[in-house]
Amino acid sequence: MADNVDLLIIGGGVNGAGIARDAAGRGLSVVLCEKDDLAEGTSSRSGKLVHGGLRYLEYYEFRLVREALIEREVLLNAAPHIIWPMRFVLPHSPLDRPAWLVRIGLFLYDNLGGRKRLPGTRTLNLARELEGVPIKDAYTKGFEYSDCWVDDARLVVLNAVAARENGAEILPRTRCTSLRPQDGHWIAHLDDSRSNQTREIHAKAVVNAAGPWVNDVIGNVAGANSSRSVKLVKGSHIIVQKFWEGEQAYLVQNHDKRVIFINPYEGDKALIGTTDIAYEGDPNDVTVDQSEITYLIDAVNRYFKTPLRTTDVIEAFSGVRPLFDDGNGNPSAVTRDYVLDLDRSRGAPLLNIFGGKITTYRKLAEHAVRDLKSVFPRMGSGWTATTPLPGGDIANADFETFLGALQDKHPWMPRALVKHYARLYGTNAALLIGDAAEIAHLGTQFGPLLFEAELAYLVKNEWASCSADVLKRRTKHGLTVSPSQISKIDEWFENDITKTA
Repeated sequence: MADNVDLLIIGGGVNGAGIARDAAGRGLSVVLCEKDDLAEGTSSRSGKLVHGGLRYLEYYEFRLVREALIEREVLLNAAPHIIWPMRFVLPHSPLDRPAWLVRIGLFLYDNLGGRKRLPGTRTLNLARELEGVPIKDAYTKGFEYSDCWVDDARLVVLNAVAARENGAEILPRTRCTSLRPQDGHWIAHLDDSRSNQTREIHAKAVVNAAGPWVNDVIGNVAGANSSRSVKLVKGSHIIVQKFWEGEQAYLVQNHDKRVIFINPYEGDKALIGTTDIAYEGDPNDVTVDQSEITYLIDAVNRYFKTPLRTTDVIEAFSGVRPLFDDGNGNPSAVTRDYVLDLDRSRGAPLLNIFGGKITTYRKLAEHAVRDLKSVFPRMGSGWTATTPLPGGDIANADFETFLGALQDKHPWMPRALVKHYARLYGTNAALLIGDAAEIAHLGTQFGPLLFEAELAYLVKNEWASCSADVLKRRTKHGLTVSPSQISKIDEWFENDITKTA
């Protein structure tokens, strides 16, 4: 017996999860399928920033920058536990962009998006101010501006949780193998890789949010054609120990005019990226090249007194950005905007998503669902702009006050653990902690801040089904656990998952 739904969404990245949340909240029956884990692809391999795209101004993408700047504050209010302000120091090199051009760009950045909460730009004397201490003496002038940090994979999962709370069905590790139009709707076959079972879904409309695989879904799954496509661009990052004092991040200009972010990461580490390289291989096989590591290290060493070496790299990761192919041969110049293509040529509506960026995912989702208004004329109006994400219902979006109250409520809990729960789960930390009144009540300890209670919570509430789901995506415990500890977590999943499922 087939299941009848309004909307089938293919792809469990930030765009697919965002559309599922929006559509379900408007009263549509929604099924989302993802061939791997949620956020396993591009959406967990970003630079972890909610930003307006300062360098996009150079390509006259004023509308995109304005939209991104507005969304920056919308998301900051919606999820203050996983999104927070960050100040960026931009040392100026007279050999690259002239200072007057940087000033104009930062002025527009401060004013295009109706900035409310974030502080504006200021000029720095790097020879005198603390932010200049780690910077080579050759650089005496700099600028400081605001953007926001985001836990990208958690952003995806929380959208999926919100979608489920509004009635959507979320199916990780479930591949859509075929789409066939019939009498104005789609017949879809979904293969669950865990159960090896196939399920038939009848959907009034399908959203193709497969990211790097969007054209594969169009051609090989739906048997359709599109004049539009994506250009795959590989972006790589490295993680090292943090090598400067202070909470500020840095943005440096390289000789090729690309900009490199150097951001504080997980307390005592630094995240450095990204590269921009045209990619033509299988997105599943993307890896970091040694030349990219060298490129990033050289960019850092051009500005910082403390030299980095390849041996300093703790971890490196690479992702493929599915950018809308606007015909530009320069990967850095390819638009970060998105294009929505509603295809009715096969008699049933198929909405294909091309491009996009994490900062504008909510707006993209809103536009996507709005484009389906003709298919679902009775659906509700937009609602996500003023509604917090799960765990984000923190009074006045004031995370620090919330953190203090959580510590007061659980004085037995180490401060670092309280902050970990507060940051990842927000107000839902109460569900994780439950009735625990001492550390032993959290169960077996698997890592510095990883207890059995968190594993059980992630299995029950966030579709975690193996150690990688926990260590690489829903948390960053993978940076602090040992191989032997990972083995014990694997063993827990093998033996104890049925107790919590």
